[in-house]
Amino acid sequence: MTTSTTPSSSPTHLRIGTRASALAVTQSSQIANRLRELTGVETSIVTVSTEGDTNTAALTSFGGQGVFIAALREALVNNEVDVAVHSLKDLPTAPDPRLEIAAVPRREDPRDALIARDGLSLTDLPAGSKIGTGSPRREAQLRALGLPIDVQPIRGNVDTRIGKVTGGEVDAIVLARAGLLRLDRGEEATEVLDPLQMLPAPGQGALACECRSADEDIARQLGQLDDPHTRAAVTAERSLLATLEAGCSAPVGALAEVAAGELGDELWLRAVVCATTGSPIIRLSATGPVQRAERTGERLAAEMLAEGAAEIVAAAS
Repeated sequence: MTTSTTPSSSPTHLRIGTRASALAVTQSSQIANRLRELTGVETSIVTVSTEGDTNTAALTSFGGQGVFIAALREALVNNEVDVAVHSLKDLPTAPDPRLEIAAVPRREDPRDALIARDGLSLTDLPAGSKIGTGSPRREAQLRALGLPIDVQPIRGNVDTRIGKVTGGEVDAIVLARAGLLRLDRGEEATEVLDPLQMLPAPGQGALACECRSADEDIARQLGQLDDPHTRAAVTAERSLLATLEAGCSAPVGALAEVAAGELGDELWLRAVVCATTGSPIIRLSATGPVQRAERTGERLAAEMLAEGAAEIVAAAS
C-alpha cells in the first residue's frame, strides 16, 4: 500500500475510507470491487471511527450535522484515505469546498422495511406494540398512521436493532431496506413499507463516493461509477432538505424517481414534513425536468414552507 503524503497523478491503488460497522464495510467493499472491475485500480479498505459510532446518545441530541461523516472527511483531507464512501442520507447538504462527490452509484431500494416478531406486518401488530426507531422521520410518519402503537427510541447497528426484536425488548423495528439487501438479509423483513405510508429519508439507499477536490484523476476514476438517474433523484431530495433548512435527522421524508414522460424523462418528487406527534403533517409532490433536479427540490420546498413546514422543522430540532 502506498505511503506517499501527496496525491499521485494516476493512482493505481486507492485507499477506501469507511465507517467500521458491518454494513458500512460491506457497502464500501462493494464499491471497491466495482471500481476494480471498471478501472483496474487496486483498492484497500481503511476503517475510521466516527462520533455517530462511539456516542450512543439519541441522534437528535448531537450538535450539528454529519456525526457519521466528519471523521471520514478529515481522514480524506489529511490524506489518510483517497476515497470516502458515505451513506448519502447521512451527508450534510452544505457542500465542503475541499471535497467533491465524484460518484453517486446506482441506488439500492430506498424504502423502509419492518422487522416484526412472529412475521407480523405493521397493521397486524396488536394494540400497544412497541416499535423501535431512532429516526424522528420514521417516528412522525408512524404516529401519523394513527395506529395504536408505542414508538420506542433505539440506536445501534443492524444486528443490535434486530436483536431487540428477537430478544423481546420491542415487537418490531423499522430500518432501511437497502442495508438489509446489501447484507444479504432482505428476507428478514416482514414487510416492505409503501412510500405512501412511509417516505424514506432524502438520499436513502444511495451512496456517495467522495474525494479531494484537487484529485482530478481519482474523480475521473470514480466517475465511472456514477448513475445519472440516481444523482438527479438525490439532488432533488437534498435540494428540498437544504431549502427547508432541515438536518439529516429532521422529520422530513422525500423520494424522487425518474419516469418516462410525454417529452422524455421527467423527475417526480414526493415529500412529507410531519411533527413527531403525527400532526400536523404536510404532503406535497412536484414534477420537473431531470436536468433541473435541484430547482424541482427548491420549488417543492418553497410550497411546503408556504404551508408551515418551517414551524414543524423548528419544533423538532
